[in-house]
Amino acid sequence: MTKRVAIFISGSGSNMQKLLESMTDDHPARACVVLSNDPKAGGLEIAETAGVPTEVVRHEPFKGDRVAFEHAITGAIAHHAPEIICLAGFMRKLTAGFVDPWRGHMLNIHPSLLPKYRGLHTHARALDAGDTMHGCTVHEVTAALDDGPILGQAEVPVLPDDTEATLAARVLAQEHILYPAVLRRFAAGDRRPIMLR
Repeated sequence: MTKRVAIFISGSGSNMQKLLESMTDDHPARACVVLSNDPKAGGLEIAETAGVPTEVVRHEPFKGDRVAFEHAITGAIAHHAPEIICLAGFMRKLTAGFVDPWRGHMLNIHPSLLPKYRGLHTHARALDAGDTMHGCTVHEVTAALDDGPILGQAEVPVLPDDTEATLAARVLAQEHILYPAVLRRFAAGDRRPIMLR
């Protein structure tokens, strides 16, 4: 049976777009909704063009009350009946109250080779550390930031003349390959990690 997938975004939605493009033919999942906390997120228009329903739950009215924000998200996606949530550049930290009921059914993509560089500014941190390899990770979401079982990683070399922008662009290209591959396997019930090197 095809799994129903909710994709959460905050911006341009490039990873969301690659997920949508991959969910065709014999893929074991289909997108049922794209949700954003920003009504101006470019990814919303992409989703609508692709015929995927969209929802917006702005975070500003809930400032200081994450629980209420998360209740609003739950209400917004409930009638779409998702079975999997894919965080694809969703820039809001979710609490255990939201995450725990979805444990084992929520994925995230993060621009580092976890457990290195949880949080923000991962490319700058890799450059500052003098790393020779960098990359991205898809993992199951837990209440801990950028934690949870690793389902896939893709490595890219750090080149001598790399800037934060050039490194980020090469990592993003790998994100676009890795995330769809992991989702396909995950939706089919296979949690074996995919390692792209």
